[in-house]
Amino acid sequence: MNIETWAVALDSLRANKVKAFLTMLGVIIGSACIVLVVTVALTGKRLIIAQIEGIGSNIVYAEVVRTSAGQLTSLADEITLADMEAARAIPGVVEVGGSRQFPMTVVVEGVERPVEMVGITEGFQRIRRLVILSGRELDAEDMASRAKVCLLTEDLAHVMFPYEDPVGKTVRVGELTFTVVGVFRERVSTFGQSEIQRESLVVPFPLMKLYASEEYVRVLYAQAASPDLVPAVTRMVAEMLKSRHREGAVYDVRNLAALRQAAENIAMVMTAVLLLVAFIALTISGIGIMNIMLVTVTQRTREIGIRKAIGARNREILEQFLLESLIISGIGAVAGIFIAVSLPVLVQTLLRVVPRMLNVDIGVDPASIHIPISWLSVVVAFLVTCLTGVLFGYLPADRAAKLQPTESLRYE
Repeated sequence: MNIETWAVALDSLRANKVKAFLTMLGVIIGSACIVLVVTVALTGKRLIIAQIEGIGSNIVYAEVVRTSAGQLTSLADEITLADMEAARAIPGVVEVGGSRQFPMTVVVEGVERPVEMVGITEGFQRIRRLVILSGRELDAEDMASRAKVCLLTEDLAHVMFPYEDPVGKTVRVGELTFTVVGVFRERVSTFGQSEIQRESLVVPFPLMKLYASEEYVRVLYAQAASPDLVPAVTRMVAEMLKSRHREGAVYDVRNLAALRQAAENIAMVMTAVLLLVAFIALTISGIGIMNIMLVTVTQRTREIGIRKAIGARNREILEQFLLESLIISGIGAVAGIFIAVSLPVLVQTLLRVVPRMLNVDIGVDPASIHIPISWLSVVVAFLVTCLTGVLFGYLPADRAAKLQPTESLRYE
């Protein structure tokens, strides 16, 4: 392909700027769709996984299976503090925690209000990554001394102390009075599906012995050192509980790996569906290129006849029209990719700047917001778009190359 072919192709496109631009629009949309679809899929996948890991990173949790009536099959089946220590010795486990809750009531403005009192071990806070909004978390000294201190959920704090800071105030729960040392929320809302309810009061686990004759946990948590170790830790926790309790005891030992895998599968399916839509858009734009080029061939029949009459070969005519299709699709691909890459950057900037300007809390640190752009998708979008232009431009180019000079010169 020589320089003259490039010059003729570029001159032809410059002479038909509007037609070339309208043909290019579909290509721009198609190539932008490919990059944006992958970007949205990666962002959605990252967001979903972050939400899952917000509940607790690499956690395995276990609890005794209860009967349909909600009663324990045997007190000997309960998970004890000794079981927690045994779990701590499992290879790959870096942290262990436990919790147990009791339904209680507090008096708010002379009216009793039901709350959930949750006793937690020190490791629970690190595994579940509770967010302290004000005050402090429960520390080792609180646990060792059985201090009558508590944490309030954000909702309960607003109910009990609507116009003042609850830290340092006292609350009466049942027969005990607790000093509030902090207000917290779950890093990711579990919508009441965990021991933490909307209105919960968290206390040191040793205080649970005041409400039950034995210190046992309702849920045992074990945190693995890495995601790869979660299946092995899950299996060993189940084996440990089975070996330490009676033969008929049944324990439900789970992890979030299945939920994470389901999220990744959903993201993959959504990506495939959206990519299919993007390729359909590219196909439509390719058909548009073919139709426009066919019209162009018809309009330039005399020009083709003159070029052939003065010695242009079929291959040169074919190359010229293929080159025009390639230039249209290539420029359209670059423009579409530029738009697709610019949009996430613009959105990311707005998410960081606008909340600060309006003084609005969006629930996450703006500096941590990152919208990933797959550069592989950029390369694929460019190559696929150019290939689409060449494939759909071949029929008009072949038709132009096969025109007979004598018939072309007589064409009106």
